[in-house]
Amino acid sequence: MASFPMDGSAAEEPFQLSLLQGFPSSRPISAAGPPLAPTLPVARVLIESSLPHLDRPFDYSVPEGLDGTAQPGVRVKVKFNGQELNGFILDRVAESDAGHTLVPLHKVVSPVQVLTPGMAELARRVAARYAGTVSDVLRVAVPPRVAKLEKELAAEGALTAGEGPAAEVPEPFAARVPPSAGPWSRYVNGAAYLQHLAAGECPRAVLSAMQGYGPAGWPALIAEAVAAVRASGRGAVVVVPDYRDLARLEDALAELLPREDIARLTADDGQTPRYRSYLRVLAGSAGVAVGTRSAAYAPVRNLGLVVCWDDGDDLHIEQRSPYAHTREVLLLRAEQEGAACLLAAHTRSTELQRLVDAGWARPVEADRSEIRRTVPRVLNTADSFEQERDPLARVARLPGAAWRAAKEGLERGPVLVQVARSGYAPSMVCDSCREPARCAACSGPLAVAGAAGSSAVPQCRWCSAAAPAWQCSHCSSPRLRRSATGVLRTAEELGRAFPGKPVITSSGDHVKATVPNTRSLVVATVGAEPVADGGYAAALLLDGDSLLRRENLRAGEDAVRRWFNAAALVKPAREGGLVVITADDTVGVGALLRWDAGGYAQRELALRQELHLPPAVRIASVTGGRTAVGHFTQGIEQQLERQGIVLRTAGPAPLLLSDARPNRRDAGEDVRTLLFIPYAQAAEATRVMRAVKAAAAARRADDPVQLRLDGVDVL
Repeated sequence: MASFPMDGSAAEEPFQLSLLQGFPSSRPISAAGPPLAPTLPVARVLIESSLPHLDRPFDYSVPEGLDGTAQPGVRVKVKFNGQELNGFILDRVAESDAGHTLVPLHKVVSPVQVLTPGMAELARRVAARYAGTVSDVLRVAVPPRVAKLEKELAAEGALTAGEGPAAEVPEPFAARVPPSAGPWSRYVNGAAYLQHLAAGECPRAVLSAMQGYGPAGWPALIAEAVAAVRASGRGAVVVVPDYRDLARLEDALAELLPREDIARLTADDGQTPRYRSYLRVLAGSAGVAVGTRSAAYAPVRNLGLVVCWDDGDDLHIEQRSPYAHTREVLLLRAEQEGAACLLAAHTRSTELQRLVDAGWARPVEADRSEIRRTVPRVLNTADSFEQERDPLARVARLPGAAWRAAKEGLERGPVLVQVARSGYAPSMVCDSCREPARCAACSGPLAVAGAAGSSAVPQCRWCSAAAPAWQCSHCSSPRLRRSATGVLRTAEELGRAFPGKPVITSSGDHVKATVPNTRSLVVATVGAEPVADGGYAAALLLDGDSLLRRENLRAGEDAVRRWFNAAALVKPAREGGLVVITADDTVGVGALLRWDAGGYAQRELALRQELHLPPAVRIASVTGGRTAVGHFTQGIEQQLERQGIVLRTAGPAPLLLSDARPNRRDAGEDVRTLLFIPYAQAAEATRVMRAVKAAAAARRADDPVQLRLDGVDVL
């Protein structure tokens, strides 16, 4: 039976660790106790606990009655400090060096070996990179158990456990996927990349996809890559941001592979469908796992390819500790299992540009002539030529060029209108001094909820408190005005401007995946743009300056990504496709005009490297009470100084109420300290952070702090 390589063992400092709360009782087994398994009577168990000082295997004895089912990878229950806790068996060994009599396993929850050795090693690597716990990683990686489903599959003979040989590759795969054909031929090195995959090799590529719809769109590109690797007898894992992308990718894969070879893994489907797909992948009956964040850990046999689509989307970041990013999980997995890697998007994040510059991955992009044939024409209303034609273009929300583009586009098909905000009037400012209007109770932004007139009472977007008698804290004026227009008001105005044309909205809880190829206006917030099968005739990108003005290091990078994603849904210029953007003439707008996402990423990364900002360096944020943050960062600095490592720090700085940790009465007193970590020192720095975090949790002397690495929203 394969063992699980894990750091640490129950023998480390047994008597000192016994002083920590939560160490299992050392009560000896009496003579009347259960007899032990004749071979390998010791099980090393990882307990499901988010406490950092319990993040290591503990030794338990295996009763003879559980010998057959207590195998590595199964779920168990154990007695721990007087409590009954869940855990996973990592390994079976002949003897323990814990130094005390072992407590027997209490129960085997299920004989299915849901945790493979490869998954356990990947969880350890992810936890080490993000200074988290293995248990927190496995909480995301392994779906909750559905006992009824296990019994049904076992009765059908469709459930097997443990690792085995790779599933056989159906013969039609290679015949249906010629590596040199299809949309990959439009890209330099595209056909060569598929050929390497089909030959069983492990190339690593960063793909800049041009189209987001139709038979040459990104779903078809990814599907061909997956089919090529399946033709070589290997499996694939594909991760996308949301359910809309997942549905499109499933359809594209189904055109090249049998449906039964594709397993869909997403929490949106519910526990039973997700666990069924997980067991299918585990048993080898499905060779392709496709889904959202948690699918990155799918136990695909003989893994040959990992794919991440649109890594710049925030949905790829796990919202619970250790806040791992899908891209980094897949990179760790590709390195661990020797698999090929495909990181694809319409743009290129600075993280991907760093991989390209380092030579770790090769760029796959089209040449300029192919780009001109494929992408739409882009027009900026803020350039000098348009300013001469329309002097009011700079102040108008819908300049003349945008209005003409919409009018002409509606004669040929649907027209997309991208706006920055949902709602009707999502924010308010003082009519006199233009300062943002804030709630007197919680300092949140005030907004008007509906399409009411000027007499509408503004409400706080954070605490929902009404502000009927608001006064500006800067000039004492009682008058308010709308500072931005939301998707609903934009749709209302466009409906009046183009009478007789249907207006479709997509935002908030009412996001549409597709729209028909009819002459209609489609008004959507950024990231909620539906797909038209035949492509949009035109697109208007409004509120560009609002996206660029966000107080975030990645505001420009994120705005460019959203613009490219919307523009990629528009027909080519040779078919009349036109994109009009209403933003100041910035570097990001220039990248869209030239359709040069790679050049923008290269410039942005060079600036970050000059300033020593992420992703040129790694960053750790420590958030909590001022005293606790001070003690925590001091402990990290002292241990690193002993090894000659000195990190650049910033803070502690007070947090806004919106950034403070939830469920805290004194949230206004939270502070944050940032630590900037060079990559050469990152492994040692994260190891020290985990140790300091475990020691602080064991002492319980200070208010707990939140440690987060590589957060994209902290700068």
